[in-house]
Amino acid sequence: MADFDLSEVEPGQLVQLAGRLDVHAAADVRLALADAVETGTGDLVIDLAALETLDVTGLGVLVGAHRRADRAGRTLVLRDVRPPVQRVLHLTRLDRVLHVSSTEAA
Repeated sequence: MADFDLSEVEPGQLVQLAGRLDVHAAADVRLALADAVETGTGDLVIDLAALETLDVTGLGVLVGAHRRADRAGRTLVLRDVRPPVQRVLHLTRLDRVLHVSSTEAA
């Protein structure tokens, strides 16, 4: 998992993802995001400024976290989405489902 890093900057509130969110990192990220949803309140912000790429498994992790947050009465917010990741969200139309924000709006 050397190609990926996850850090919980503010437990239950702000998580930073870096590197590649793919099948190799998915299980760890899924568990960390589930824990963040359960332990925090308000918006759960996921900072993607350092996320280089994600695959279909990574998309599934984000959608699953979005659904879990919604069931918990929280909003999952993707912040600082880089162009390659934004392109994937747009092509899959997940940019219409997931809340995407920039630093200025956050």
